[in-house]
Amino acid sequence: MSQSESESGAASDARALLRVKVLHTAIWVVLAGAIVALPVVALVGLYTWGFAIVGLVLLETLVLLVNRWRCPLTLVAERYTTDRSANFDIFLPERLARWNKEIFGTLFLVGVVTLVLRWRGAM
Repeated sequence: MSQSESESGAASDARALLRVKVLHTAIWVVLAGAIVALPVVALVGLYTWGFAIVGLVLLETLVLLVNRWRCPLTLVAERYTTDRSANFDIFLPERLARWNKEIFGTLFLVGVVTLVLRWRGAM
């Protein structure tokens, strides 16, 4: 393989990785935003929206579970780089990417508890 072919391949991989990172970040923004909104939605009594958010997050959880707790987009991104830092496949700070599931899992549980308590009239 010539140097120009190698450089062209590297540029193509960089563009593909960029597309994966943009898509992954956009999906993360929607899911993280939904999780952050969940307790607010519950507190104002928008229960249909609250349960829709719960369903969306549970669907994402099922996708992660099927893929051994890894996002399928991470598996795609691995094709285009040897970097394996916590944020190699998404536009997030490294620390947030590393602790993402723990942080948003906890926030999700708080939101679900808030939703159920409000829905049952216990709050």
